[in-house]
Amino acid sequence: MTIYDKYETIIGLEVHAQLSTESKAYSSDSTEFGVLPNTNVSPISLGHPGTLPMTNKKVIEYAVRLGLACKCTIREWNEYARKNYFYADLPKGYQITQDKTPVCTGGYITIKQEDGSEKNINITRIHMEEDAGKSIHDIDPFDTLIDLNRAGVPLLEIVSEPEIRSGEEAYKYLTEIRKLVRYLDICDGNMEEGSLRCDANVSVRLKGTTVFGKRTEIKNMNSIRNVQRAIEFEAKRQIEAIEKGEEISQDTRSFNAVTGETFVLRSKEMANDYRYFPEPDLQPVVVSQEYIAKVKSTLPPLPNELFKKYQSLGLSGYDAGVLTESKEIALYFEGIIAKTRNIKSAANWLTVQIKSYLNENALHISDFKISPERVAQLVDFIDSGKVSHTIAVQKIFPKMMEEQNKTPLQIAEENNWIQESDTDALVEFVKQAIAKYPEKVVEYNNGKINLLGLFMGEVMKLSKGKADPKVATEIVKKMLVASISKAEKTQ
Repeated sequence: MTIYDKYETIIGLEVHAQLSTESKAYSSDSTEFGVLPNTNVSPISLGHPGTLPMTNKKVIEYAVRLGLACKCTIREWNEYARKNYFYADLPKGYQITQDKTPVCTGGYITIKQEDGSEKNINITRIHMEEDAGKSIHDIDPFDTLIDLNRAGVPLLEIVSEPEIRSGEEAYKYLTEIRKLVRYLDICDGNMEEGSLRCDANVSVRLKGTTVFGKRTEIKNMNSIRNVQRAIEFEAKRQIEAIEKGEEISQDTRSFNAVTGETFVLRSKEMANDYRYFPEPDLQPVVVSQEYIAKVKSTLPPLPNELFKKYQSLGLSGYDAGVLTESKEIALYFEGIIAKTRNIKSAANWLTVQIKSYLNENALHISDFKISPERVAQLVDFIDSGKVSHTIAVQKIFPKMMEEQNKTPLQIAEENNWIQESDTDALVEFVKQAIAKYPEKVVEYNNGKINLLGLFMGEVMKLSKGKADPKVATEIVKKMLVASISKAEKTQ
């Protein structure tokens, strides 16, 4: 047992999801990413005196969508608050947010453990707020540059209970949140562009104790993997410090992705006094039960629901996970299985052939030319026994890309790819195959049953790939035994 085994890590995550609205949270400024610095601004987002904010209805809708997906309680009476602090990229000197009345409370995010079990990470609150601008430190050697395009962009902050116990669990939790916001079409989830950001509160305590240790807050992590790395390093650092008799200071830290270490940004001995008070320029928003029901009726199928559905249809946890990885893949699969009963074969086509094609050609599923209905036709066509899986993969599938208006059956008929199931024709092919390898016939009947593949290969070659493998295999087996019996009788 090492010193690390004596402790458990206590982790709470604060996730900021930048919403995919066309305008900012409290003004009509554009939220377009990647434009020239300080162009998506106006007197409102610049904090000019006398300007008044406006509520963006889409922000409320997106908050309710996320709350419903997380099984939260949606608050009816929602007030806005001012969070006061000075920073160069916050022009107004305060942030419009929510304090005492977060729009969503309770609820949970479900993560899947290695053993297949599930764990619910409870949510403390989800609230609406606006983003600050961006300070840029690495362009000018002497000055910090400020880009206010991001100032006022709407955010939902998702605050978890301190129930995450490892960097790996944090990784899974963030992965589920990213998947969820993408399914809901409320955030693109790109941490590299800053549209999904995470702060981690980390502390350690001896196993069996209930009192929380002093925590540090880690900021500025630009990938889910780096969140995991930062937590794992910080937990190890704290344990080693405690074992040496050192006291953990309540710092705000950052993470160096190159060295894999956290370092102090600023000391945080006491909680910041943000002097919250009600936002006087925005009326409270009432979220009625009728509105919640209306939003609920527009929700897409959610990843956890689809995962369980696919497992109930006989798919493995791995296949169900791959199919629900993205909303677009899941909806494409839904389109296939709406037209065929062979769920396993449909899953294989999507996860193997189609995804390989997309990867090789650097395409998104939305750019794929074959409709789900035509894939279902191909699955059923193979099941009918009229074409082999090999012919379908190697010949029919590529042709379907080129000939969009033709069914798999039409393509196979026009190219003479229909499988040969006629017993008389197959018997002739098998006779030729057996005659070609008389010594192998003896070896097969002496126990080398793996030689069956040799004869089947010859039959497929003679039939130009059109022989029905199931029918041909049975004929080959019977004729191999019969050929020995016949040889014994003539001796």
